Parts: sequence; C-alpha cells; structure tokens
Amino acid sequence: MKTKRAYKYRFYPTVEQVKLLAQTFGCVRFVYNHILRWRTDEYYKNGNSVNYNDASKQLTELKKNSEYQWLKDVSSVPIQQSLRHQQTAFKNFWEGRAKYPVFKKKHAKQSATFAASAFSMKNGQLFIAKNKESLAIKWSRELPSKPSSITISKDKAGRYFVSMLCELESKPMPISKKTVGIDLGLKDLFITSEGGKSGNPKYFKRYEHKLAHLQRQLTKKQKGSSNRAKARLKVARLHAKIADCRMDATHKASRRLINENQVICVEDLAVKNMVKNPKLAKHIADANWGEFVRQLQYKAEWADRTVSVIDRFFPSSKRCPSCGYVHESLPLSIREWDCPECKTHWDRDIAAAINIKTVGLAGLACGATGTGIAA
Repeated sequence: MKTKRAYKYRFYPTVEQVKLLAQTFGCVRFVYNHILRWRTDEYYKNGNSVNYNDASKQLTELKKNSEYQWLKDVSSVPIQQSLRHQQTAFKNFWEGRAKYPVFKKKHAKQSATFAASAFSMKNGQLFIAKNKESLAIKWSRELPSKPSSITISKDKAGRYFVSMLCELESKPMPISKKTVGIDLGLKDLFITSEGGKSGNPKYFKRYEHKLAHLQRQLTKKQKGSSNRAKARLKVARLHAKIADCRMDATHKASRRLINENQVICVEDLAVKNMVKNPKLAKHIADANWGEFVRQLQYKAEWADRTVSVIDRFFPSSKRCPSCGYVHESLPLSIREWDCPECKTHWDRDIAAAINIKTVGLAGLACGATGTGIAA
C-alpha cells in the first residue's frame, strides 16, 4: 500500500538564506492575514461566501498594488500555498473539526510550503527558489523517494526545519500473537492488561523551576528591548527542550506497543475536556495522552495492526474483571480495592486495562474489524 509520509530534518541556513526566509515568512504571514480579514469582512458585512478561486483573484489584485511590490521579492509558490492552507482551515471549520481560522503572529512559529516548482534536489542537495546555495541539512536518514513538496519552518527557539513529503510503499509488520489493553494514567503513561507499568518521565515537572525562573527574568525586561528578546529566546528554547523530550518519549512508547502487539485496545478519552480541570490540567498536558493515541492509530495503519477504541463512558475502573461487579462510585484517591462480590483484590489501573482489553476484543469479534481504528 502506497502512503505519503513527511520526513523532518533540521538545517542551518546561511546569512543570505536567513534573510530570504525571513522575507518569505513575512510575505506568507501578511497575505494569509490580509486575505483572512477580507474573507471575514465579505461574509459578515456583505454576506458573500468566498472560495479559493475568489481568494486567489484577490491575491492577484493585491500584487498589482504598487504599495505591495515587495511581495515579488520572494517566490510566489509559498504565498499561493498559504491560500490553500487557509482554504483547508475554513473547510475544517465548516465541517466542525476546528475553530474559525485565526491570524498568524510574528513571534509564533513561521512556515512556508514550497511545491515541486519552487525547489529542486541535485546530488542529495536541496535548493529553494530565489537562492543558489543548497540548504545545510543534517541528514538523519535517507529519503524513500523524491519529495513532492517541502515545508520550511522556524520555531520560537529560532531553529530551522525542513519537512519533506515523500511517497513510499508501506510494508506490514509480521503478525504478532499478542493483544493488549492499556489504561492511560498520570503516574504511569500507560498500564497494560498484563500488569506492566510504563512510568512517566514528567519532563515539565523536571524543568518547571528553571522555566519559572526564566519567565520571571523575562517579565523584568523592558518591552521592545534587546535584553527582552534574549530572555524570550531562553524561555522558548527551554519550552522546545521540554516538548522535544516529551515527543521523543511518546514516540518510543507508541512504537514499542505497535511492535509487540497485533491488537491494542485503548479508551476514547475527551482530553480537551479533561484539561479544563485546573488541578489536573498541567499533568494531563505533560502526559501527552492525545498525541500518544494519535500515534498509535497512524502507526497501526502503517504496520497493519489494529487499534480498538472503546467508549469513554464504559466504567473500566469501577468494574471487576472477574465477576463484572460495578461500583457506584470509586474516587481517584482509591488506587486499590477489593470486590464485594468475589473478594478479588485489584489494582485500579490494571483492572481498568483488563476491562478495556475485554471490551475492545469483544467489539472486534462483533464485527468492528479492520486495520487502524475500530470503535
């Protein structure tokens, strides 16, 4: 099965490339915000619905304006691609998958997408339009094919990355006889139905005091000063370090589960609602539950594995796996309990994982089969 995957690499631009990319990011951001404001005004003031073709015509008129001739100093491809991204954002909004598109900020993450006509690869070197020097990419692995498009980004910490979209033939992994149910937690990222506990590195907690110190230093700097910019960069770099460590741990945990198990049963958690709890929000965000389940799902599809997602309202923690007795109430403070019916002693998390596995496999047996997601 042919699939498309993005391969991300860090690169180190020259002084000339830094200037060109800064101009490109600025033009992309300006056009995106300008067209978004125009589309919003057209809809709310005049009642006109604007599509991609209308937005593209508006961009053409914008470039004809003598006041915006600097838009021609960079490649037109990433500017045009920004309108495609905006159209996708509106489509997601109309179909209820996302909120209304927002304006891009100068100090947030910057990105620009180049289609095949705006870049070239020669002898393992990548060149972008309007620049004759190749990008100094730190290659960590080979590309499976020639990329169809690339996205160059700069994060808040000032690091540059290039993401290349390539097509490859997905090879399923050998069939495994193992199945597992997992219960997501805070003390441990996940607990398996076999009693295994993964642990939780809690990277945010590890660097929390250092981050608080840097943020206090940032608040003391005068707005607009170079010292404030330096302090903001230190905060951004520490945030990036925490995010990188967390993502690395999530990838390793999800990959291990996919490699070892043919079927993985997991609970469908409403993470966006759960982080509204002021006492648990920080710990839930640090556990990275949503990203962990997302990785399980797409990696399962690549490897020809199955992820069975059970209903979030199933009382997995309150139910006895042996006899099926269900507690009316079981506070989070109670980590172990004895079943009143069969007198079996249970660890709360292990019992939940066993119940999740039982229900997940039962759902598959009843017909919700297939590679990827079964709900």
